[in-house]
Amino acid sequence: MLRGVNRIAKSVAAIAIVATLVLPSAVMAQDGEIQPYVPAEGISGSIEADGSSTVGPIVEALTEEFAPIQGDVQVTVNISGTGGGFTRFCNGETDLQNASRAIRDTEIEACLASGVSYFEFEIAYDGLSVVVNSENDFVTCLTIEQLGQIWGPESTVTTWADVNPEWPAEEISLYGPGPDSGTFDYFTGVVNGEEGVSRTDYTPSENDNELVAGVAGDANALGYFGYAYYEQNADSLNLVAIDGGAGCVTPSPDTIRDGSYAPLSRPLFIYVKAESLTRPEVQEFMRFAIATAPEIVGEVGYVPSPNEVYVEDQARLEAAIAGEIAPDGPAPAATPSS
Repeated sequence: MLRGVNRIAKSVAAIAIVATLVLPSAVMAQDGEIQPYVPAEGISGSIEADGSSTVGPIVEALTEEFAPIQGDVQVTVNISGTGGGFTRFCNGETDLQNASRAIRDTEIEACLASGVSYFEFEIAYDGLSVVVNSENDFVTCLTIEQLGQIWGPESTVTTWADVNPEWPAEEISLYGPGPDSGTFDYFTGVVNGEEGVSRTDYTPSENDNELVAGVAGDANALGYFGYAYYEQNADSLNLVAIDGGAGCVTPSPDTIRDGSYAPLSRPLFIYVKAESLTRPEVQEFMRFAIATAPEIVGEVGYVPSPNEVYVEDQARLEAAIAGEIAPDGPAPAATPSS
């Protein structure tokens, strides 16, 4: 379903009429306010994005809104997980990398080896959500320590009673992201103390919709994924509050935004290949993405970043397009002076 296409297209058209008289095509951040997207004319080409299943729906929604405005630009959004996406991105195969975590040192090295430099833009916030089946009425809150008992690499937990003796001695079915997922990296880093360290006897998938279906269809299931996937399936899942040390807090737009849903709140990113950003179609899509993200992100089910983040993103984007700033990475090693 197209989200507000007619409304946004009409407002953009009105802005464009004024823009032809008083504004350049580039969007500049001024006076601490997010500037509206002003479309340039005669733009065509293709853009390929890949990466996170969490960020993917945001970019897909942006693509739907962008299509009627810049109809000659084709944007393809693939989902292979944050890690899988960075592999392709650092090989120079894609223009945009959707990421639910920051780029790793090993990935920076891979980009450097391939001569791929990039700019990083924060696009939203997410509250990584722990869920159980809708029939489960006893697991209402878990501590980070209990999550570690369940998901740790040396875990001996097999039943609910192993976590809390007051709970049923029914075998737990675990569902979670696969190892190429940024959600997997973030969760294991917070819960188990090291990214990528987890028990392996669970049902993994890089497709969050498959995880939703697994938990929704199993009365003794426990799983985790991005907040938007819970919100879209709230009638078939129960959300578990998390106690990070300050009491049980349930993820919601407010608790994710104010940071009280800790430590499972996280920023989401779009990385843009510096070479791709020299192309007009990529410039226009990123201008549109940053200008409209605060609205689109909320419609998709995530939490917009603070306005000042998007204002800074707009300023950095224009500076990058103009060649006024260096890419965020990777920087080649300095050559020692003789």
